[in-house]
Amino acid sequence: MKKRVTGIGGLFFKTESPKETKDWYKKHLRFNTDDFGCTFWWKDKEGNDCSTQWSPFGQDTKYYEPSKKDFMFNYRVENLPKLLKTLKEEGVTIVGDMQEFEYGKFGWIVDNDGNKVELWEPMDSAFL
Repeated sequence: MKKRVTGIGGLFFKTESPKETKDWYKKHLRFNTDDFGCTFWWKDKEGNDCSTQWSPFGQDTKYYEPSKKDFMFNYRVENLPKLLKTLKEEGVTIVGDMQEFEYGKFGWIVDNDGNKVELWEPMDSAFL
């Protein structure tokens, strides 16, 4: 595979109060927050609309499991099914099955430090 990761898709972290954290960032840093956090829009080098998601999660979230960390990175990828197959062949731990939604495909792996990493093949046009 020539390309694997094409950018950062999201920054997810645990907090005592997701609502208060979103409100703080909205007030002090002018994040345009909603129920999910804040979406940052940008263009790739070909001029395509792209997004990166910033999302605080509650301390009790199970979404990052099996990782014990208080954060999870989401990377934008090209051709997720092929990438997951290649990573599995390379001995990388795959977590669960790939899921597909109107806004993209998602898969999860565990890195060498035990961090769960989310891989996203986006459909940014679904957000426009």
